[in-house]
Amino acid sequence: MTTTVDPRRYQPREGLLAGRVILVTGASRGIGRALALELARAGATVALLARSQKGLERVYDEIVKAGGPKPALLPFDLENALAQQYDALAAALDREFGRLDGLVHNAAILGTRAPIAHFDVPTWCRVLQVNLTAEFALTQVLLPLLERSADASVVFTTSSVGKVGRAYWGAYAVSKFGVEGLAQVLADEYESNPKLRFNLVNPGATRTDMRALAYPAEDPAKSREPTQVTAPYLYLLGPDARGISGQRFESQP
Repeated sequence: MTTTVDPRRYQPREGLLAGRVILVTGASRGIGRALALELARAGATVALLARSQKGLERVYDEIVKAGGPKPALLPFDLENALAQQYDALAAALDREFGRLDGLVHNAAILGTRAPIAHFDVPTWCRVLQVNLTAEFALTQVLLPLLERSADASVVFTTSSVGKVGRAYWGAYAVSKFGVEGLAQVLADEYESNPKLRFNLVNPGATRTDMRALAYPAEDPAKSREPTQVTAPYLYLLGPDARGISGQRFESQP
């Protein structure tokens, strides 16, 4: 199914996501924080996942102060978590909500920009763990909760270097190629289940800490604010995108 809506300009109506439970990784800052605030504003109960407890608490306070539904705090280390910790996370969400209506994979690390010939192997493994393997593990353990939803949506965050490889992007680019493949495999596996969909969003150049690390000499004013790239995520996580799966969307022209 294709859409006639331009997700880049999508504006959610009031209460669009009321009653929905949506988990966002990397929710303590950047795009994750901006998206969590927008989701709560649209009525969703947001499960905030990130490594930093203090960062999560700040976003929690922002949501509550703005009058949004009380969010859930999920401090979680995607780099080092073991299988039993993933199981415990799923069990906690099951006890609290009994289902999950949305999952946004936003957390990622850049690693090092270096040629493959000189790429540090431990850094390679760390980037692939956080950006790809953890997304697989988290999705897998949460599938039973997503399958209980009447309309569930999983959104993966990708990159332009996950579509066309570029020199010196190393593990980050490879991890995003893997994310695109993971989303496509899942969309195909669940093709017969219209209640569960999987899509990708490329936010493009965004004013985040990762962007500053990747382009230290770049003028930050040339990149969009995180709040300016959330529209496709909001579209895909709501009822207006029912039937859309296995597609890749851009947040910017």
